[in-house]
Amino acid sequence: MTYAVIMAGGSGTRFWPKSTKALPKQFLNLFGEKTMIQETVNRLKGEIEPENVLVVTNDNYVSIVEAQLPEVRKDHIIGEPVAKNTAPCVAAAAAIMNKLDPDSVMVVLPADHQISNREAFLNILNSAVETAKTENSLVTIGIEPNRPETGYGYICYEENSELEKAGNPVYSVKNFTEKPNRKKAEEFLESGNYLWNSGMFVWKTETVLKAFKKFLPDVFKLTEKLQASDLTQEDINQFYQACPSISIDYGIMEKAETVHVVPGEFGWNDVGSWTAVHELSDKDKHGNAIGNAKISIVDSTQNLIHTESGKLVSLVGVDNVAVVETDKAILVVNLKKAQGVKEVVEELKSNPELNDFL
Repeated sequence: MTYAVIMAGGSGTRFWPKSTKALPKQFLNLFGEKTMIQETVNRLKGEIEPENVLVVTNDNYVSIVEAQLPEVRKDHIIGEPVAKNTAPCVAAAAAIMNKLDPDSVMVVLPADHQISNREAFLNILNSAVETAKTENSLVTIGIEPNRPETGYGYICYEENSELEKAGNPVYSVKNFTEKPNRKKAEEFLESGNYLWNSGMFVWKTETVLKAFKKFLPDVFKLTEKLQASDLTQEDINQFYQACPSISIDYGIMEKAETVHVVPGEFGWNDVGSWTAVHELSDKDKHGNAIGNAKISIVDSTQNLIHTESGKLVSLVGVDNVAVVETDKAILVVNLKKAQGVKEVVEELKSNPELNDFL
């Protein structure tokens, strides 16, 4: 059977002040009535039902997941006592899946991505699942790049495809590259055989456990211990405390010999900053995304207004600015420099007098 593992432990620092330590990005409704994690689970329905969804999140967010996803079994919501990157998350989920169903296939998805074309996404996902089942390989979903983006990792693949699954070509992966500089990104785009690394993975549970045994043997030993346990919170805690902090990309994917990628184009965005929210939001004829805010705009274009109080926001002669207001804070940021919001959060963390605004 195919199961979904939703990674929902992120802190969403680039979305401060809307995203906070108590309620990070994946639990916010930035684009409609449903939150991002609700959208992630909903788009799988018909292929993977909620009873076959496992959510791995920070243990402080377990109650939020239970409230937002009541259709997911409570024993399928795993609380991490400490953030240790994605490899321990995948390893814990694989241990639990293997104990539940040794023949299972895992679809590993971040909780906070936006996908506008659900039908195209599920078609690509089916190809990835079929590849994982028949080729016993680690499979990733790559996004067709449309610009020389320096904020994403890249996947280089063999240009000649020998596989086709569910009507889609499947390629062997040559190598992974972390976030490149502008010149490299332009070269990758021009070459035609590079894809953005979406962070979405598919594999048979037994296949990924074998990869852990080969490339991260200490973590594999911990998965064996976890499988032999009763899977109590204390068992989960001991597993995480003993694990190193390492990404699944660096720990497994970059080292594995048999990796396939299915290219896709389905309106994907990893929603990594307020700039992405502006890009994905409905806008007026001047490019201003205003949502339900009360605004007065004079000679201003390409702005984002995101408020909660109902106060009037007036813009005069400004472009490419985000104004984000909550009950505790106001952020004004140049959308071209929105990644810098993370630095604001770091500054707040370093000042005890400002910790309450996190």
